Amino acid sequence: MIKLNKIGKKCTEFLLEFPPQHQDRQPGFEYVMTPLPIFDNPNYRASGKLAGKVAFITGGDSGLGRAVAVYYAKEGAKVVISYLNELKDAEDTVKYIRSFGGVCMAMQGDVTNPCFCKQAIEKIVETFGQLDILVNNAGVQYQQKKLEDISDEQFDYTMKVNVYGMFYLTRAAMPYLKSGASIINVTSITTFKGEPELIDYVTTKGAIVGFTRSLATNLAPKNIRVNAVSPGFFWTPLQPACWEAEKIPFLAADCPMKRAGQPFEIAPIFVYLASDDASYTTGQVFHINGGEYKG
Repeated sequence: MIKLNKIGKKCTEFLLEFPPQHQDRQPGFEYVMTPLPIFDNPNYRASGKLAGKVAFITGGDSGLGRAVAVYYAKEGAKVVISYLNELKDAEDTVKYIRSFGGVCMAMQGDVTNPCFCKQAIEKIVETFGQLDILVNNAGVQYQQKKLEDISDEQFDYTMKVNVYGMFYLTRAAMPYLKSGASIINVTSITTFKGEPELIDYVTTKGAIVGFTRSLATNLAPKNIRVNAVSPGFFWTPLQPACWEAEKIPFLAADCPMKRAGQPFEIAPIFVYLASDDASYTTGQVFHINGGEYKG
């Protein structure tokens, strides 16, 4: 059945999982979302793939970062998450991980500040004696109808969070990463499809692909692997913090699976890339999007 949705776009009929909602801040709060994202799968069976490793996940308080933190902890890693000002979400993540015996520490700070990035890495190494996995996940995105609507301030901030922060943290981590370490960067399906209302965001996510491929080649002789994950539409705080409320129910309309992804559905690829199972995998971009983009 073909019908016209609320934003005037033809789409096949599908289940509207998420009611209209909007948050006037970035990156957004998870605890106020309706419904709450699903970040853990009770049927997941860990096998100690990351035992003895220490992982740092930026933006690990909520969304994809929270799911990755939970799965890493289940696989035996000691986990550190960073957050900007989402204190409750960060506390909930730490509490959840500790509830099943996992080790998790939260650090508040701004990844656009190179001093914070350096101090965060140093604090992790001081606390745990090592750093094996770096997940550059923190990001922001702002919906704008036209290029002319993107202010200098917005463009600058989006670049700094999504690209500068990744660069600062990776540079700070380099002295401590040893053979077998893994760097995982989060890009986006929008880079490959060209989302028309996220021009500055798409620009940054394209830069992340280039950074990933170049750094992977640069670090291959040291046996430090660098890969990227490219999510499609997942139900995370970034969505209501970006889009106008009436667009939220239809964001997954073009996905062949006719639904959005839940954070727990992407976490296993991060486990693979962080583990020794991926010892011959570097410079790659992994697309997890329900079939919306095939690349």
